[in-house]
Amino acid sequence: MGVIKGICISEKRGTAKHEIEEAILAKDWGIQGDAHAGHWHRQVSLLSYEKIEEFRKKGADIGLGAFGENLIVSGYDFRSLPVGTRFRCGDAILEMTQIGKECHSHCEIYKRMGECIMPREGVFAVVLEGGTIRKGDNLEIMEME
Repeated sequence: MGVIKGICISEKRGTAKHEIEEAILAKDWGIQGDAHAGHWHRQVSLLSYEKIEEFRKKGADIGLGAFGENLIVSGYDFRSLPVGTRFRCGDAILEMTQIGKECHSHCEIYKRMGECIMPREGVFAVVLEGGTIRKGDNLEIMEME
C-alpha cells in the first residue's frame, strides 16, 4: 500500500508546482486547478517519495513538486508496475498510462545536477473516477479483473 506524501499543482505550464493539502480529481480530466490536466493520457503524474529521497542524498536541495510531479507517493516503485495498473484513493480511481517521458529541454534540476529522475521514474495516469484526495491518504493497487 502507498501513502500520499504530497500533492502538487501549478496554474501555468512551465512553472514550478507547489504543494496543496487536498485536491479534487475530476474524471477524464485530472487535478482541478493544475495546468497539465486535460483530455489526454497524462492527466496526473506520480513519483515515488523514496526516489526523491535517493536523489536528495546526492546533494539536490529540492522540494516536493520540483520535478513537475502531481502526486508524491511512498511505498511504490512505480516504474516496476505495468501500464494499466489501477489505483484507488477513496472514491478516486487512477489508471497508469505511461512510464517515464522524454525530456525535450533540460529542466533546472538537470542543469544543476546533471540528471533528472522524472523522465525515468515518473509515471502518468488518467482519472477513471473522480474524488477528493488528501495528503496522508492511502493509495492502493486495485486487483485486476
